[in-house]
Amino acid sequence: MEVEIMSEQGVLRGKLMITGKVKLVTGLHIGAAQDFAPIGAVDRLFVRDPLTKEPVIPGSSLKGKLRTLLAKAEATGYVLNKINDDSELIKRLFGSAGKDTARPSRLQFYDLRMTDESVEKFSSLDLDTYIGEVKFENTISRLTAVATPRQIERVPSGAEFGFKLVYNIEREGELKEDIQALGTALQLLENDYLGGHGSRGYGKIAFEDLAVQDKFVKNGEAVDCNECENWLKGCR
Repeated sequence: MEVEIMSEQGVLRGKLMITGKVKLVTGLHIGAAQDFAPIGAVDRLFVRDPLTKEPVIPGSSLKGKLRTLLAKAEATGYVLNKINDDSELIKRLFGSAGKDTARPSRLQFYDLRMTDESVEKFSSLDLDTYIGEVKFENTISRLTAVATPRQIERVPSGAEFGFKLVYNIEREGELKEDIQALGTALQLLENDYLGGHGSRGYGKIAFEDLAVQDKFVKNGEAVDCNECENWLKGCR
């Protein structure tokens, strides 16, 4: 199926890289696919790097959560609008795949990998799995009082991940609004949760050491990275 792309696409005037750390305040579970689980094995595993076997936070998980939280915060009714009806601000930040409104995202997310310090710290501990803990839970039927036990693998609290994303500058007049909206989304996430089982205390995170760097500026046009940092942190 051919997708109709918007005829108007923004030019690239610069690139900003936003870096920092994500620290787990509580255990995190972002599920991995499982084809088979033998009896007695952990029921739900978290996502790992296939080579290093270290925990990974997929960039897609972070992007989707930030977009949803920002859309909920902007909503005026009692039911969240369809994704194609998101505001222009959200569409230009996170992209749109609508048939007549397809547009690329100004934000480019990366998978988050554990810092070397966290890998060294947690790999040396006697944990349930490699850099992981197993939490035993029960669901209990209200009618029969029968318990259904399950085991969920979590990345332990205190683990830190490197955070990085790139923002494409297309229109200088929208830079402040975009960065402030991103800062608002980060603040919302700090007061929400990432991954699954958040209502039971999983996935509380904190962003630390946020910094903004200019990686490319067209025709030598100056970008005040300190001001961008203030916009980003001022909303948090």
